[in-house]
Amino acid sequence: MVSADHAPPTLAALRAAAERSLAAGDAANTERLCAAWLARQPDDAEALRLAALAALAQGRAGDALSRLQHALRLAPHRADLHAQRARVLSLIGRIPEALAAVEAALAVVPTPAALDPESLDTLGVVLSRGHRHEQACTLFEIAVCKAPGRASLQFNLASSLKFAGRFDAAEAAYEACIGSDPRFWKAHSGLAQLRTATAARNHLPRLTALSSQPAAEPQAVIHLRQALAKECEDLGRSSEALQHLILAKAARRQLQPYDPRGDAACFDAVESLFATPLPPAPGCPSREPIFVVGMPRTGTTLIDRILSSHPQVSSAGELQNAAYLLKRAAGTPGRSTLDVETLRASLAADPKTLGEAYVASTRPGTGQRAHFVDKMPLNIWYAGHLQRALPEARIVCLLRHPLDTVLSNFRQLFSIDNPTYNYADDLLDCTRYVLGFRRLVALWQRRLGSAFMVLDYETLIAAPEATIRALLVHCRLPWDPRCLAFENNPSPVATASSVQVRQPLNTAAVGRWRAHADALAPARQLFEASGIACD
Repeated sequence: MVSADHAPPTLAALRAAAERSLAAGDAANTERLCAAWLARQPDDAEALRLAALAALAQGRAGDALSRLQHALRLAPHRADLHAQRARVLSLIGRIPEALAAVEAALAVVPTPAALDPESLDTLGVVLSRGHRHEQACTLFEIAVCKAPGRASLQFNLASSLKFAGRFDAAEAAYEACIGSDPRFWKAHSGLAQLRTATAARNHLPRLTALSSQPAAEPQAVIHLRQALAKECEDLGRSSEALQHLILAKAARRQLQPYDPRGDAACFDAVESLFATPLPPAPGCPSREPIFVVGMPRTGTTLIDRILSSHPQVSSAGELQNAAYLLKRAAGTPGRSTLDVETLRASLAADPKTLGEAYVASTRPGTGQRAHFVDKMPLNIWYAGHLQRALPEARIVCLLRHPLDTVLSNFRQLFSIDNPTYNYADDLLDCTRYVLGFRRLVALWQRRLGSAFMVLDYETLIAAPEATIRALLVHCRLPWDPRCLAFENNPSPVATASSVQVRQPLNTAAVGRWRAHADALAPARQLFEASGIACD
């Protein structure tokens, strides 16, 4: 007989322990507890849900997806399971399927208000990733009504409102977030980006008080200093702004160290792969895609807005589809979509199959107009792959003054969770990355011919109509005056330029580097030593 002291835990105890373990961030222990639970009750949908979340937390999206699908076969009317499946699909780049899973979640409830705040939030985030910001706003608004004191819900609502161009409402939501939790650091940097600070209207006293607290955690330093930098710059305090940026970037680098050898190896690999023209291969003949590429913060969103103001063009936003499809075709291990092995192996993929898969992967968001813009800047890495897969597509590459490019990237707060942009935490690292980028531009000019257009940001600002006419000719589009009035384009913008591109063209960002000429002197020396003029 088994003594009562050694009786196995009840299913209720296993569930409670698994929930506590997941909340504490111990995904491996959560998975062990769920395995014990499922050994005794194999068809428990809740055990499968928790096990899926534990697998996802450990980077095993495939296991998470299969467990959620199993759970949905057992409990097809559970909206929270559909929501989590949508989340996993969106994280691995299968956006059309993720959006279909959102619709499945909404279909099993009489109204979105019947959903719990967590599911509403999850669905809203997936909709944001699918560029359905107005629908995301609606779900976030319902979630906030159900849990008004939860700062994370207010933050997500504010972000979607900003992308949708509803800046007054976004400001109120950011303030509500900070009111609920002043230590929700991301809200401070988000709020600072909404408007131009003035002497009469700024957040400097609050930001200064919060940033002066002793032993601030890196996340606090990053977001508070970024916000201070933005508002000090708005007020003409350029030197002070740069010092705040330096502190913010140093804190980010604490969380995301950078080894420049990885990027250097990728630049070398692309040049090696396309050193000589590749043998011709039939690709997908679609003319739908227009790829807008370049360094981040150099005008790619502006070109997207100009093109999508044309009645024959829609904006698909910054799609990661190309990178995900090339990764899948390469079959290389790990989660990174940009490494030497993936660049090499993906070149063996059948171009026609790849091109067809890319166009299909953009549905249902595309297909309603003759063309769509994919404005993922870092598709510059894959321009050669994309031209083979879609030879009739057009590629537009933005080029901006090299020092303004370095400064704009250094000023930007890139996602702390994304190592792709770690180069931007140091001015010289950023300079070396821009040099590598310019090598790619020169390579694609040699290899891709008329499919690849280089457009100078400064030329666009100085002569907008002539430049836009040339852009439309390259994209095989007839002239349309609405492209000159792109600031009237009502569609959402989910990039760091969501505020700026709703304003007419201006010279505010041209020559911004001159205010920091001394700090950028080493960068200038590197550029000029490489033959790139900075006058």
